[in-house]
Amino acid sequence: MADNSDAAAIPPRRGVPLSLFAVCFALACINAAFFPAGLFSGIWIWGADGLGIPTDFVNVWAAGKLALQGHPALAWDWDVQRQVELDLLGQDFPGYFAWHYPPPFLFVAAFLAQFPYTIAFAGWAATSFIPYALVIRAIVGRGFGLLLAAGFPALFSNTLVGQNGCLTAALVGGTLYWLPVRPVLAGVCLGLLTYKPQYGLLFPILLIATQRWTAFVSASVTAVVLALASWMAFGLESWQAFLHWLPMFSQAFLTEGKATWWKLQSLFSLVRYFGGSEALGWTFQWVLTAAVAVVLVTLWRSPVRYALKAAALAVGLLLTTPYLFMYDMMVQAIAVAWLVRIGLGEGFRRYELPALGTVAALQITFMMTGIPLGLAANLIMGGLVLARAGSWWRRQPASQPTLAAA
Repeated sequence: MADNSDAAAIPPRRGVPLSLFAVCFALACINAAFFPAGLFSGIWIWGADGLGIPTDFVNVWAAGKLALQGHPALAWDWDVQRQVELDLLGQDFPGYFAWHYPPPFLFVAAFLAQFPYTIAFAGWAATSFIPYALVIRAIVGRGFGLLLAAGFPALFSNTLVGQNGCLTAALVGGTLYWLPVRPVLAGVCLGLLTYKPQYGLLFPILLIATQRWTAFVSASVTAVVLALASWMAFGLESWQAFLHWLPMFSQAFLTEGKATWWKLQSLFSLVRYFGGSEALGWTFQWVLTAAVAVVLVTLWRSPVRYALKAAALAVGLLLTTPYLFMYDMMVQAIAVAWLVRIGLGEGFRRYELPALGTVAALQITFMMTGIPLGLAANLIMGGLVLARAGSWWRRQPASQPTLAAA
């Protein structure tokens, strides 16, 4: 079977379209200017009244603080976690900012909790951006990739609440970039991605379907070592607490809609947003998940160029999980980077830049209105990838790899 690996090849030099550069530059400037200004004006991290602004990062710092105090298992206890958050912020807030990650992510939380909250929050936003930007730069194959990374619309949502979208995108992008050329490193990235279990369905299926055993074994070993390390550092009780509270998190977010349906960007949540039942939502979601899995296996076993396979998988990860917030849409930047790589090498088709602009507009519209448009953005990206792939469902004989890769 032809691998068609083009991950390491640098695209031919072709000028960046002015419209693409201008949009990325404008959005990058907004991101670069807003957060320093917001910090000093009291609209980011701390309010003008001196009280902490309730937002997602507070659960990371609070979980890390409990781990440092010798009580890591209490990080999953909603009431205990909330009390630590209240003491930190100095004000009450509705609901919970609950900790629901597997124990290995406590390593990150405990490290960040060693610092004052402002330094931890801003430092996390800055340091997690670095590997993400470098991965986008590597995929695009030229310096413009850094501007593309800085101007991706979902970056604003991710940074505003101190979430981990940049880290997730970096690990997904690193896995896909290194898979054809450095499968061991790709496996390490994939093993580290186990802190986001919802992305653990498609990767194993495709690695097995395409017989990429080195990456599969590397990912498995990394995941096991990481789990054992967290067991030794935080005790068996942390894993017991995680498994005990996991059904409650699922009940709260996917059955009762405690996070509100408009915040999620999946097909499941869209069905619930419009009043559909839980059973109907799961039916639609599982049908979509099965369809995406079949398409990806077929695509990855075809002679289609690797860049399109990678872009398709990045989009597929977002389509197949019901638990998808806007900050998770950072993974979409990986698919965009692969398409931009192809466009800069061969020229963009006349509909591609308008379509990418529409994807950006949908993300921005969500941030301004709260209307869940992430699914539409992901479907557009999927359509762009499949349009580039052409007749991907027609497998050519293995003796013709050069034609398929051309």
